[in-house]
Order: sequence, then structure tokens, then C-alpha cells
Amino acid sequence: MLNDKDVGVTGRRDESVHKLDWELYLLPFEQAVEEIKVKLKNIRNELRKRKEHSPIEFAMGRVKSIPSNYNKANRLQFPIDENICWEIRDIAGVRVICQFIEDIPAVVEMIRKRQDMRVYLEKDYVTTPKESGYRGYHLAVEYPLNMADGQVTIPVEIQIRTLGMNFWATIEHSLNYKYEGILPSNVRQRLIEAAKASYKLDSEMNNIRDEIKEAQAEFTQKEVPMDSLLSLVEIDLDVDEEYEEMNLEEGIETNDEKH
Repeated sequence: MLNDKDVGVTGRRDESVHKLDWELYLLPFEQAVEEIKVKLKNIRNELRKRKEHSPIEFAMGRVKSIPSNYNKANRLQFPIDENICWEIRDIAGVRVICQFIEDIPAVVEMIRKRQDMRVYLEKDYVTTPKESGYRGYHLAVEYPLNMADGQVTIPVEIQIRTLGMNFWATIEHSLNYKYEGILPSNVRQRLIEAAKASYKLDSEMNNIRDEIKEAQAEFTQKEVPMDSLLSLVEIDLDVDEEYEEMNLEEGIETNDEKH
């Protein structure tokens, strides 16, 4: 809740009361995103080197910009202080993209079992989609970091989607941006129908996943040398960095709040 001293004569929060050195404040979040991305990449590389299916297709991440943090805090009336990260849980956001629906619970279980982070909140929008049609699995984790002054623990939000779910969410975000968050009813309904169609495709691909995995393994063995494949894996995550700016910003905040 706002205190009287936090509100100026205009009725708006006096942001200077809780002025943060944002560049310094965001440093651990930037480190956390990079660390988690590397760990996810290593899981994928290890499984592929062992010639096992990796439920992780690729991963990307971002740290919410300073203006976005201010806008969200003001919109939800959160005090802007050192604890703002526990109110805005997605300052650090990581997204994991999977090939198949069945890969999502596999990734969730991997994260639950890790000793270097602790899951404290889960939201399953895969089995129970949002009214808008959005699907995805969200985890909020506590992530400890070693900084110059010692260890700190920060929240990181991890989203897990299939390629189809991610494509739909990206399009939906673009349309929300175009219409400034107020979609025409006909567009909203078409998005809902598109979400159903996308999930049906995901389900069909999931039903023939064994054949797809066998075909991918055969192609890899016959057509692509392992060194080349591993190079492509590295390229994937490099491309993710360019993809994040236009794609990641839409999901973690907006899909938890706007629908």
C-alpha cells in the first residue's frame, strides 16, 4: 500500500522517495539470466552427446528494462525500494522452448530437482489455459548468486512452452501492442480459435513423437556430423539473443496479468 509521503501533490507516487541505482540493482538479475541459460544449454548438450532426447529445444532470457519496471510498479502500486523484485517477480525472465507437450513436465521436473534454485510458485496454463487461449507453464524460483559483497537470492521467472505455444503468444502480444491492449472482439475470438488449432497441432505432434524422434536421430547420424550438429546448437543460442528483444518481453509479465 502507498503511504501519504510516497504520493505527491499530483496524486502520483514520488519516485525519488525510493530512488534506486537501477544499473547496480539489476546486475544480479543480468547475471542470473546468463547463468541459467548456460545451465539449460549444458543440459541440452549433455543429453544430445549421450544420444538421448533433450526436452529443451532452446532457451532465452531477458532482464526487464528500467522504464518497464517503473511502469509496472506504478500500475500495480508497488513501492519502489530494494524489495521491488519480490513484487515484480519477472524482472529476470527465462523462457524454455520444447518440441513436444510431453517435454514440458520433463523440464519442470528437472528444475524442481535442482539444488541451485528453489521453486516457490507454479502456474500451469498448459492443462488449464487462460481465457485468452494462452498456454504455458510458469515457475517462479529463488536463485542464489555470489556477488562481490557476498551471496544474494533473487526471484527469476521461468516460462516453458512448445514452439506452437510460443508462436501463438508472440502473435497475440503483437496484436495487443497494435490495439494498445484492447483487442476487437472478432480479433480476440479468432485468437482463441487459433490457440485451439495450435494446441491440436501440438497434440498431434505429441502423438507421433516417437516417430519424429527416430527420424531426427536417423537424420543426425546419416546426414549431419556430430561436430556440425554441436556447432548448430551453439548457433541456436546465439540467435536466441537477437530473438529475445522482440519475443521474450511479451510473455512473462503480460500473460500473467493482462488476461
